[in-house]
Amino acid sequence: MGAAIIADGRLLTAQRAEPPHMAGGWELPGGKVDPGESDEDALVRECAEELAIKVRLDRRIGTDWRLSDKAVLRVWTAEIIEGTPRPLEHLALRWLSPQELYDVDWLPGDRPVIDAIAHAHLI
Repeated sequence: MGAAIIADGRLLTAQRAEPPHMAGGWELPGGKVDPGESDEDALVRECAEELAIKVRLDRRIGTDWRLSDKAVLRVWTAEIIEGTPRPLEHLALRWLSPQELYDVDWLPGDRPVIDAIAHAHLI
């Protein structure tokens, strides 16, 4: 699951710390769904664990973004309703304006989602 967290016309991005082959790449915050958990509940939980924030999910972006034969990425737009994002599990966080969307080295799985965000003028 991924969160396109938008505030003041900018998108929050997170720089991966691990695993080694992904470290340094940029992604939308989020993570995996635990057994018995809905996609939406997982995404809210992951934002709390990774960023120390509470978010409200809004609309789904696209359908399923295929990451591998066994994994898909599902993304929602989100707004922060409590807290200030901190990189608890990432190397860094960065807010990107529409003009800066491609200034970071996006992980391959996130790139199509970023293209969709740009195309839909969500920020």
